[in-house]
Amino acid sequence: MQPHAAWSRPAPDRRALRADIGLAVLLAFASATTALLYARTGMYENPAPGWVWVIGLGLATLPLAVRRRYPVPVAIVVAIGFFVCGQFGVPEVLIVNISLFCAMYTVGAWERRRALAVWSRVGIGVIMIVWLVITLIIASSQEDAFPGISRSGIFSAYATYAVIQIITNLLYFGGAYFFGERSWNAARAQALLEAQGRELELERQTSAAQAVALDRIAIARELHDVVAHHVSVMGIQAAAARRSIARDPERAVAALEVVEESASNAVAELRALLGTLRDPGGDASAPTTIGVAHLSTLVSESQSSGTPATLIVAGEPRPVPMLVDVALYRVVQEALTNVRKHAGRGARAEVRLRFTPDATEVEISDDGVRQELGQRAAGSGLGLRGMRERIGAVGGTVTADRRERGGFIVRASVPVSSSASALIERPA
Repeated sequence: MQPHAAWSRPAPDRRALRADIGLAVLLAFASATTALLYARTGMYENPAPGWVWVIGLGLATLPLAVRRRYPVPVAIVVAIGFFVCGQFGVPEVLIVNISLFCAMYTVGAWERRRALAVWSRVGIGVIMIVWLVITLIIASSQEDAFPGISRSGIFSAYATYAVIQIITNLLYFGGAYFFGERSWNAARAQALLEAQGRELELERQTSAAQAVALDRIAIARELHDVVAHHVSVMGIQAAAARRSIARDPERAVAALEVVEESASNAVAELRALLGTLRDPGGDASAPTTIGVAHLSTLVSESQSSGTPATLIVAGEPRPVPMLVDVALYRVVQEALTNVRKHAGRGARAEVRLRFTPDATEVEISDDGVRQELGQRAAGSGLGLRGMRERIGAVGGTVTADRRERGGFIVRASVPVSSSASALIERPA
């Protein structure tokens, strides 16, 4: 929301304009009626001619029909009509006072140029007070004005009357100023609340869309990790079984057993993933066969699929938060899958799990064929991207590059401070 000086009240709608027209017509009719009543009382010895009535009362009331569209011009015209009625003896004091108050209030409530709103009201008020003071001074020297009221002394009855008139007019113009400002500030506060409400709703919609996008990314990453790993194993073993089924049936049977086991594991992990999607608070969100404690299983699967692999653990093992535990496990899983897919026949893999005072690290290296980073990193780009997203989500980093002596290396590291901030722990 813009600051006070920059906020602009919206233009009045047709309903407001119709209401203003109705008010102007009503005040014009009321002023004519009260003027006739005042004239009937005989309070005015020499009332103004009829055409002065029409000009004075018309200027004082009819411009209010457009008071919210042109606040300052309307206030000036109404003030002129007020002056005509008072100066030339139009017998009306009630409705013209109401009209002038309404016009000055409208300037404060609707004039968008706030400096103009302030100075126009101050100017009109000062001019009216000066006119009143001059009128009182002139009347004080006229013996036929206010007969029977003493004029002698600074605390005379006439002086008291003059002070009352000035105080009354100050309160009159001050009240119009105060209520106009209050209306403007109330409209501004309402607009601010509505704008904040719209911003909050937009933020809520954006957050909801981001949450859906993040969920889709997480699901895609999980499916990629599960499917890519197990399907690559099944593909390699199925090919081995096809090639050896004629000359070495026993080897073909062993390969098919690996295919069967990989398929079973894939189905189990997919069921766990579906269970998490259906019931995010259930135990399926924390499968017990995923984590750095089960890296030996991944290494064994790699060996059984035809890619020799070893596991080396360095440092004193310590509990790892669940999010970090799963992220490191998935990095190793994806890296071994990439070794099987891209390193070539005869490649060997080495998995290192390090527990240092400052971080928990995994390093997967191989001695396969030398290929460009884009070829080895992740075929379609999803593998390395998924690694970085997972490790980045727990405050760690992932590097992937060729080795100088051939092969490829992937290293993921999560600082201890980031691990401590992962509040979701793996159940005991």
